[in-house]
Amino acid sequence: MNKLTAEDRARILHLLCEGQSIRAITRLTGASKNTVTKLLIDAGKACHAYHDANVRNVKAKRIQVDEIWSFTYAKQKNVATAKAAPADAGDTWTWTAIEADTKLIVSYFVGGRDGECAMWFMDDLASRLASRVQLTSDGHKAYLEAVEGAFGCDVDYAMLVKIYGSAPESAKGRYSPAECTGARKEKIEGKPDPAHVSTSYVERNNLTMRMHMRRFTRLTNAFSKKVENHAYAVALHMMYYNFVRTHSKLRMSPAMAAGVSDRLWEVADIVALVEAEEAKVVTKRGPYKKSADEISN
Repeated sequence: MNKLTAEDRARILHLLCEGQSIRAITRLTGASKNTVTKLLIDAGKACHAYHDANVRNVKAKRIQVDEIWSFTYAKQKNVATAKAAPADAGDTWTWTAIEADTKLIVSYFVGGRDGECAMWFMDDLASRLASRVQLTSDGHKAYLEAVEGAFGCDVDYAMLVKIYGSAPESAKGRYSPAECTGARKEKIEGKPDPAHVSTSYVERNNLTMRMHMRRFTRLTNAFSKKVENHAYAVALHMMYYNFVRTHSKLRMSPAMAAGVSDRLWEVADIVALVEAEEAKVVTKRGPYKKSADEISN
């Protein structure tokens, strides 16, 4: 069986991380669609495992959280009439937590937008922090119980509740959002500093995600068919963003700024993670041995 070289793998992963679709990559590299998809899955698994094991004990001060919408297989309104739609088709939400100073994505979670998913996300975030932080979210009510369950009273938590009006006449259309007419800051727990009650960084990160993952781009056909592959694409992006991509303001990667890494990674380092996971599988299964029939033939 033919196997991609490390250089070819790095090129494909780099194209994925810079927002190219799978079909575009097949045209650029000559690799098959199945090959690119399998590499994405393998890289996503390796990146998720590395993030889970190494992004721990983060010395953060201010955390901003938000959730970004996408969909799997079909938009929610079309799921009922879609052919062979899987159980998890429809709206898919990616929860993210960013550290305001280092821009590190401390935690992320792919799922729904309900209270249970909020609890999973907040529990994971709390487990990765080294000390008490100031936490800011939007006005989504699911955060209230989730933050209390994960942090208790050991957090300075505030909500930034935005107030929306109707879209202006000059911008009205099918995809015109409502106009944000203001925002109010609500203290929920502890003593959050009002000057730092903001979700600006995490909302800007939503744009970065839409620019770097084709599955998040609006008004295209580059959506995920399976929620698992969507999650693997998110894991690959988070690894690329945290460890490989140089932040323009920090002039280093967020992982370096946060003290999680002592060097700037390359995409080749992600390939090395994939190869290390493959080596574990081979070692676990043991070396291949020919049967007596194969030897005689």
